[in-house]
Amino acid sequence: MYKSNLQQLSRRTISSSARRQVDNMVKEKQKLFQADNGIPVHLKGGAKDAILYRLTMALTVFGSGFVVYELLNAAMPKKA
Repeated sequence: MYKSNLQQLSRRTISSSARRQVDNMVKEKQKLFQADNGIPVHLKGGAKDAILYRLTMALTVFGSGFVVYELLNAAMPKKA
């Protein structure tokens, strides 16, 4: 009983997943990213790209500053 229910459920999931159609957005994305509108390619994706870019730059600046701080700390240890 249990085995046949499981087989039926697995058949239903496999067959229903094949019916779902996903729109092909490649042509639209190509037009968006190839447009000559003066926006850098890493920001053409919209607000999400801008937020990710700014977050990456902030983490890079913070990390670089922290590395310099730690190097200075290691180069000039405190006297005991």
